[in-house]
Amino acid sequence: MKKIIITLLAIICAVTANAANPYDNPDTLFVARDGTAEFRTIGEAVEVCRAFMEYHKVIYVKNGIYKEKLIIPSWLTNIEICGESKENTIITYDDHANIRLPETNKPMGTFRTYTVKVEGSDITFKNITIENNAAKLGQAVALHTEGDRLVFIGCRFLGNQDTIYTGVGNTRVYFKDCYIEGTTDFIFGPSTAWFEGCTIHSKANSYVTAASTPQGVPYGYVFNHCRLTAAPGVTKVYLGRPWRPYAYTLFMNCELGSHIVPVGWHNWNNTDNEKTARYLEYNNTGEGAKTPERAPWSKQLTKKEAAQVTLANVFKQDTSWTME
Repeated sequence: MKKIIITLLAIICAVTANAANPYDNPDTLFVARDGTAEFRTIGEAVEVCRAFMEYHKVIYVKNGIYKEKLIIPSWLTNIEICGESKENTIITYDDHANIRLPETNKPMGTFRTYTVKVEGSDITFKNITIENNAAKLGQAVALHTEGDRLVFIGCRFLGNQDTIYTGVGNTRVYFKDCYIEGTTDFIFGPSTAWFEGCTIHSKANSYVTAASTPQGVPYGYVFNHCRLTAAPGVTKVYLGRPWRPYAYTLFMNCELGSHIVPVGWHNWNNTDNEKTARYLEYNNTGEGAKTPERAPWSKQLTKKEAAQVTLANVFKQDTSWTME
């Protein structure tokens, strides 16, 4: 009899251990900082999601300030994080590059400063603010992306230097109707990213973009129907400078404010970059769009050339690496 009881207990334990995750379904998860939902942090809700989900899972985040350093790990897919309102649903943190790490006493460096890091693919953020509110003591990333097919709709990205880092070449990131602010190089990295209908707000005389598009990747940053604005007193802003030699950045159908300098583009004090950087414009308007003094190594696209710059073409996968 004792052996039977032990056997039954073993079976019960095994069944319990293998029981389905109660969150292994497409139901929406709710997060509220004030404790009125099942989860109080976004990280807690992310933690219960199953790896490599085939279904679409929504994490609905109620208004509140969520001070957390959030990672969406590489094994999570098909997650949508949706805020109750973009103005009042805020993910914030305050790391910056010159914070000393206690274990080494060395500076943290740019790439560890993120507030939100998205390693997974097929992830969507809607109606939410992602902020790095560190003091102006060094680079401070709000959003760090590594996954592919990432979508950000109606979001706000607040910071100073290095607000958005699109961190992996050949990954595709789409921003629609977003507000992005910063001081220096506040949109930077090697990914292919399309910005549609976004407001790009400069808080200091500096540079908007610092693309590092890899050689051989046909597209980097494309800004379409965006509006470039500036804080009062900001009068000298460049559209971009090449973090790496083959940087690709295109502004088309955009409204460029008077804060954009007549030359438009900067070579990062390296004339060799002028031979390789791909800096393009098409059909822009506004005081900052006047082109007679544009850098001669930048290019104004023809109508025929601009017609080829579509979402389908920009996000087309390159399979040449297969050597077939």
